[in-house]
Amino acid sequence: MLEGVAMPNITLSVDEKIIKKVRKIAIEKNTTMTAMIREYLYRVARSDQAAREEAAAQLESTIRKYSRDMSGTWTREELHERS
Repeated sequence: MLEGVAMPNITLSVDEKIIKKVRKIAIEKNTTMTAMIREYLYRVARSDQAAREEAAAQLESTIRKYSRDMSGTWTREELHERS
């Protein structure tokens, strides 16, 4: 996590029963609801980043797989030459 970094507060609306249950769980885990929510949000962000990186890697692999070596270069005149 980001030690020493100023973090903005967020406000959430959650059912009172859920809040009570999560508070009990936080106490059992010797942590706070805030810490639990913060960790969840970090995991979501990391997971999303990992998914984007995986998609980019798959795209790059596909491009390499289907790309052809065009061997050499052409002049402008050669490219526009008509048969």
